[in-house]
Amino acid sequence: MKRLLIALALVAVATLHAEPVLKPGARVAVVGDSITEQKQYSKFIELYLTVCVPQLDVRCFQFGWSGETASGFLRRMDNDLAAFKPTVVTTCYGMNDGGYRKFDPGIGKNYEDNMRGIVTKLKAQGVTVVVGGPGAVDMVFFRGKSVKPEEYNDNLAHLSAIAAKLAAENKFPHANVHDAMIAAMAKAQPALGNTYDVCGRDGFHPGANGHLVMAYAFLKAMNLDGNIGAITVDLTGKATATDGHKILSAANGKVELESSRYPFCFSGDDKSSGGTRSIVPFVPFNQDLNRLTLVVKNLNAAKAKVTWGKATKSFTRDQLATGINLAAEFLDNPFSDAFAGVEKAVSAKEDFETVMIKDLVTKFPSLSARLGGDAECTAAIETLRRKLIARQAALSDAVQAARAPVRHTIQVQAE
Repeated sequence: MKRLLIALALVAVATLHAEPVLKPGARVAVVGDSITEQKQYSKFIELYLTVCVPQLDVRCFQFGWSGETASGFLRRMDNDLAAFKPTVVTTCYGMNDGGYRKFDPGIGKNYEDNMRGIVTKLKAQGVTVVVGGPGAVDMVFFRGKSVKPEEYNDNLAHLSAIAAKLAAENKFPHANVHDAMIAAMAKAQPALGNTYDVCGRDGFHPGANGHLVMAYAFLKAMNLDGNIGAITVDLTGKATATDGHKILSAANGKVELESSRYPFCFSGDDKSSGGTRSIVPFVPFNQDLNRLTLVVKNLNAAKAKVTWGKATKSFTRDQLATGINLAAEFLDNPFSDAFAGVEKAVSAKEDFETVMIKDLVTKFPSLSARLGGDAECTAAIETLRRKLIARQAALSDAVQAARAPVRHTIQVQAE
């Protein structure tokens, strides 16, 4: 019954959000506890918004705080968010709010009251909230002192349902992080074995694999269409491409392009939880969010080889006529190095943001109070605040500058 109620809530939220959440120029604040402060799912969200949908010109800022509950953010949000002035906020609380014990009504009420406070405040400011519930604990590696992993996941499922309810009440999207992680774990661990963690070796701080699942849940909740682009190669005519991809030359099945839109790229090996590649078969990231489609028309053979970058794969005529997803078929591709360059710039920016907020901005009100509201000290604090905001903005500009157009070649050869 509980799962049915969650499903119905999600259908209601999806119905309310047929339109994309992000408007051009959106400013996205990624908020949460230590899982957010790991700066991985926040990085993946920012990477996707920067390179996969650059036409939206979205800027991001992560506000993760280790050990935090929804009540902690409710207390600091007015001061801390003022440094960024977001138009969209994603929330990810519940892991600590659950108290690492079985669910009881008191846990649910406390979580709902504090999350309602956050959502109500942001809504009053005209901010769209992507109301994320908590993630999950690992069915193999979680070792609670007084609770089994299935019991704590039941607790987290209750909190996720509360987040979905708040989202529906306020006509905001809900990011169902919990169910996404449970579903990926149920598929990945039987396939890769019980040495493979999805929710982290400590049971609740995921590696890059679990963070990709989390990013998937938030990006899906933003209702992004997932179309990175389409390239059509007519072997008896010309080649065409959609916005973000420019045809430089085309002849004899060979097409040279310059692309300002990247597909999302993956790291690591097929079995490591420390990278994103291992989880790709168990989460519909490529299907739902990462479609760079190649269509080949007028192939006069049953099959053809497609070479993209250093890799070559064979496809049937029907597959090519329908369209193949280059991002899914070629995990190592001509965008991988450029993607890694943008990722490095995002990591540098998000590292600064943690120091900026936790070590400085959060402490400004108490520092001002301790100094008795002295005008000179207050002015000095405001100068420092402006300098920090300017530095974060410069690092954000550096992220955008790192996204250079990529030149690449696709070769189609009949077999």
